[in-house]
Amino acid sequence: MGKREDLVAKYAEALKSKCGIAVDMALLTKVTIGCGPAIYNADAETIAASDPTELERVKNNFLMKKLGLGDGPELMVAIDAAIEAYGKSDRNKYRPAIYYLLVKQFGKEAVYA
Repeated sequence: MGKREDLVAKYAEALKSKCGIAVDMALLTKVTIGCGPAIYNADAETIAASDPTELERVKNNFLMKKLGLGDGPELMVAIDAAIEAYGKSDRNKYRPAIYYLLVKQFGKEAVYA
């Protein structure tokens, strides 16, 4: 397996153990690829859930630009719900895993079709 496949497996395991969900591996792989080279950087690979600037970045760059959602308070509510599902106390909130949860939450799988 290559480095990306190893990372996808790591994110899938995190989603299974922390959220208790069955992971659509094809979708998770596409979401991971969509993150680009950020997944290879330990700092960029994770989301700082306690940093409002970081959460705003997730909202603007992922939910609005990538998924095409309109701005509104429901976006931050969804981000908070994804972080809560993943576990607020966990310091390593993997970006692809959180993005995966958001894609599923908004039913935007077609963006990665």
